[in-house]
Amino acid sequence: MSFTYVIEHMEEDDETAKAIPPWVELEYAHMRMLAGPAAKIHFTSLSKASRDSLSMVFGSEAGLADASCHQEGVLELLKAQTSLEKVCLLDPKAELALSPEDGDGRFEWFLFGGILGDDPPRDRTSELRVLGFPTRHLGPVQMTTDTALGVTKLVVADKILLDDIPYVNFPTIVFNPKESVEMPFRYIAEGSEPKLPPGMRELLHEDLNKSFEF
Repeated sequence: MSFTYVIEHMEEDDETAKAIPPWVELEYAHMRMLAGPAAKIHFTSLSKASRDSLSMVFGSEAGLADASCHQEGVLELLKAQTSLEKVCLLDPKAELALSPEDGDGRFEWFLFGGILGDDPPRDRTSELRVLGFPTRHLGPVQMTTDTALGVTKLVVADKILLDDIPYVNFPTIVFNPKESVEMPFRYIAEGSEPKLPPGMRELLHEDLNKSFEF
């Protein structure tokens, strides 16, 4: 069964600046890898500049989920495609945890609100919670948005229990003996390392070096 994932973009877009911050672009691109070629991903509530910027980045590449970028929000998007009760909102405050059974026809779409990687969390999911979607949580530890999507895919498509997925919590990314940065999130583990978007280590190192420029 193939699933549709929706990212309701809640970053503050500025039409006059570069539309999408580089780290967001890397996370969004990583989602296409994590979701896999059978899936669809919709990025909604984008500014025109962000939509155009992302659409240029996202081509039709083999092995990746099909991606579409929209200025309209998720409610407008789903009107002609599915019903509200078939959409699962991934909500840290949900009573029930996501389970493999949720992928057996209960839900068709999985909705992620904002950038889940806020530290500290700002609960931007609250804007979607009031719309009445059924909800599930992914555990007690804050994840980045791409990690949340990857975990959701492992549970509903690959039928892996939430607690059986290997995680790395708050990893320290080491660049060299003198430079490192601690990430305040949970990631899917690859061996002892966190599964980061391609290019993220380099971007983090670059940002770390910038912070020391006076």
